Amino acid sequence: MDRLKGKVALITGGGTGLGRACMEMFAREGAQVVAAGRTRASLDETVALVRAAGGEADAVVADMADDTAGDVAVDFTVARFGRLDILVHSAGVGFNWQEKSPGSMNAIDTLEPDKWREINRINLDGTYVINRAAVRQMLKQGGGSIVNVGSFGGMRGIPMAHAYAASKAGMINLTRSVAVTYAGQNIRANCIAPGWIDTPMSEGSIQIFDDPVVAQSISPMARPGTPEEIAYACLFFASDEASFCTGTVLMADGGASATL
Repeated sequence: MDRLKGKVALITGGGTGLGRACMEMFAREGAQVVAAGRTRASLDETVALVRAAGGEADAVVADMADDTAGDVAVDFTVARFGRLDILVHSAGVGFNWQEKSPGSMNAIDTLEPDKWREINRINLDGTYVINRAAVRQMLKQGGGSIVNVGSFGGMRGIPMAHAYAASKAGMINLTRSVAVTYAGQNIRANCIAPGWIDTPMSEGSIQIFDDPVVAQSISPMARPGTPEEIAYACLFFASDEASFCTGTVLMADGGASATL
């Protein structure tokens, strides 16, 4: 407890899944937390959960595909709680985006240019937008911790979802670049690279674990991770316990990236 006491955290994608898990966990550890996302109803549900458990929380509607969203979310956080110590950027789209945008998770031979731009606009440009705003605020106050949530798909080749894989690879190297540029200003930037996690974003792909043979072939643990398991990894990077970690990519994929 109290690993984040006195700190203020902004968590994008805070309305569901990993973002909601981070909101609840960070509040339990003493942080004042702000959820940013596209859907007011889910954000309000998260805030209600945090407050019911005795935490301090608020929410702001901000779509990271919008160039102004980073400034909107950071400005709201600073106005509400006075500063920004931690950014967890977990907003983005995954395999279930295919249902809303057919063709967006295709391999390159059938991936249309508009779908390529769409995925990169949300995942990679969104990372730029919120990281830019967070770095500017953290420079003013003398430091902070940024945790970007990438994917193991950004660290290895995958047979589909090529725009998604490229966007997550870009996120990982942007994180590293932020880390090396601003280390002298006491700003740390690290990245979590999850594998399959049982969240709404994984709907449409998570059922591969229903077959034990297939599950074992793609991950030694033969199961998806939970949002809470990834939130613990985010908590480590966000906390002072990780004070000597920057530019680090932590694979949290049940061993999937260790297999041939």
